[in-house]
Amino acid sequence: MAAASAASSPADRSRRLVCKDCQKAFTKPEHLRRHERSHTGSKPFVCKECGRPFARQDALARHGKLHSRQDSAKYASPSSVSSIEQRAPTEIPTAAPSSTSTWDCASQMQQSAGTAGQSWVESQSNGANSRHVGLQSTPLATDLDLALIWPDSEELFHSIMSSEAVEQCQVPLGTLPFPPIVDQTSITNFGSSSTFGDQNSVGSIPSGKGHQAVRDVSEMVTSLSSSVTAAVKSSSITSVFLDECLHMFFVRFVPTFPILHRPTFVFRECTHPLLLNAIAIGSLYLGPKDAIAKVGIGEALWRLAHTAVATSWQTLITHRGPYDACQGVQLVITALLGHVYGALSKNRAIRTTSQIFRGLGFFWARNCGMFETEPAPVDHLPSLNAPAAEKEHHWRTWVSREIQRRALLAYYIVDGLLAQLSGEATSVRHVANQLTLPSSDAAFEASTADEWLASMRTQSPDNRSFRYIFRQIFPTGGTPDSLEPVTSAFSLRVILEGLQSLLSDCDDDDDDSGVATVGVPGRPEVRRALFQVFENINTSLSLAKTERLEILLRWHTICLDAVTSSSMLFRHVCSSYNVEQHVCSGGGKGMRRGFDLGKWAHSGDGRRALLHAVAIQQIVEELPRGRAHVIHMPGSLFAAAIVYIVFSLAGNISIPLPRAIDWEDVLLTKEQPPLPSMMSETVMLNESPTSRFIRGELRAPGDTGSRMNVLYELNTIQKLFRCLSSQWGISHDMEAVVDRCIALCH
Repeated sequence: MAAASAASSPADRSRRLVCKDCQKAFTKPEHLRRHERSHTGSKPFVCKECGRPFARQDALARHGKLHSRQDSAKYASPSSVSSIEQRAPTEIPTAAPSSTSTWDCASQMQQSAGTAGQSWVESQSNGANSRHVGLQSTPLATDLDLALIWPDSEELFHSIMSSEAVEQCQVPLGTLPFPPIVDQTSITNFGSSSTFGDQNSVGSIPSGKGHQAVRDVSEMVTSLSSSVTAAVKSSSITSVFLDECLHMFFVRFVPTFPILHRPTFVFRECTHPLLLNAIAIGSLYLGPKDAIAKVGIGEALWRLAHTAVATSWQTLITHRGPYDACQGVQLVITALLGHVYGALSKNRAIRTTSQIFRGLGFFWARNCGMFETEPAPVDHLPSLNAPAAEKEHHWRTWVSREIQRRALLAYYIVDGLLAQLSGEATSVRHVANQLTLPSSDAAFEASTADEWLASMRTQSPDNRSFRYIFRQIFPTGGTPDSLEPVTSAFSLRVILEGLQSLLSDCDDDDDDSGVATVGVPGRPEVRRALFQVFENINTSLSLAKTERLEILLRWHTICLDAVTSSSMLFRHVCSSYNVEQHVCSGGGKGMRRGFDLGKWAHSGDGRRALLHAVAIQQIVEELPRGRAHVIHMPGSLFAAAIVYIVFSLAGNISIPLPRAIDWEDVLLTKEQPPLPSMMSETVMLNESPTSRFIRGELRAPGDTGSRMNVLYELNTIQKLFRCLSSQWGISHDMEAVVDRCIALCH
């Protein structure tokens, strides 16, 4: 491919420097030559140290600086490149989040306006509310352009920004019966050569009147795909940005949602769509001055990954990693991460897309046989004195199976989250989940094979399935058995989503009479099950304080829905007061006939819900800064806000709270009419303050912890949403609803 000779004028030169393959014009000969290499695959620039080829001189120069910072022995052979990818992330010191600092949105990349011990509300008063959670302070944070944390970020960057990126996101040739837009030789796979197979033609172009219609469809798909990649190219994306985002994904997101294993994560063994979704999530945790622009880049990367999955899933589903037990594992993880980003996005179209496609992951997993895969055997573990290669092989095989199981279980968690946000039922029956409990978090978080072996030898495997646990909680006859201890925080989250799925199947007007869908436990039974889980959470010695708070946050939200559907309350508020909202889509939990918001705010159920709402707010404010952005936090905080709104609109504002709350009384005490005045003094001596509060008879000064002003607390929640929106954009729409309702209360 020879470049056209340069013309005498800039205008002529721009017209003549055209690629013969794709007819793209360039202004400089070196730009054309570099572009032509994307067609030929030529990589003329070779590293003298490790022999690794590059297509661009600047990429080689950047790569060369890694050798001055790393031990040259790591790069002695091609196989050692994987060791860099595996070891480099773990060797970077990261500042552990403080477990005592309260939740705020002060940037860790810039100097905070407040001290570490201040709450985010105090920081906001000092002007810190305009900042975002930033990159952790590391030795490489100020020099990422010289030594990337993930060395192959440069290669991924050039792959995304290359000229064939448009073709990569188009519908594969042969998928639809229309003529190819470009020559097939210019199409490159969206990922590594081992990731994607060739697409075979389906048939010839149809003749007759349908020919023009098919051509119109072809042009429409081309235009759509081009617009997606154009958004990426027009943004200020760099390899350093991709590197920072992937770093933040592992140090911020994965600790709260442990589905990938950083110590054994190999960059080049992952498909590009998976990496793009991980980078999009990681971008939400960056805190530079142009953070708003980075949100746009994250959306563009998400769209790029979504387009690739939607058009090439038939090929992606055939990918199988070196230690995977079956095909399609990375496709399911890609869809999972895409749902997380989409469900909590500020962009309403992306949120709708996430809702529409939420059941596909389960379908792909069943199609690949992921549910039938047995966990890695642990009966014959190698000894600590075994060869390093043998221990490494067993460790990576075990990690791969554990990631597969956790990805499926995480899909149940995200499915419950999407159901709650929409007010609809879950896409699958959670209580029929036959997967066994995941291994302990300590074993999964081990950073070396020796640590993993030591952890595995100190524990006995728990082979119970989730279906067995639900059957234990809801026996077919007699009284329910006590729940055997569940030590994994991840397992408890899956169990809670199973109970939430049962509530979504209950009727809107379900009460203590037990009316529910055929075969589904009523709300009283679900509340008893929730109390069993509560006892397990509080008595577990393996849960860290932060993990316990995160699980209790979700527990209180589900308990609130076990009293009264928060989605139904929300729709009643919006309908009664003409409040515009973009949080819940149509359908789901609708209006309850004859429901009175004011009457509910003065009822026992209303006061039960209020206690859970207060607990949710307290947990959010107590969570440490580094763990204050779990995926279910926006929905939990919004459910609490809705309860506060109903009480405020009903004029029930100043409320005495019990000094200590007995959650067994909150969950299991039946609704009772007020006692006659002559009996109340005697009965009050034998009742807890919680029971009297639920009946509205809490009057003893010694039992009253404080009086809360619901409207004041609603203002505080509004500020919490403003801070939370720096990570999860759906909080913008939630905060807008709260703002509108606060105006109605004045």
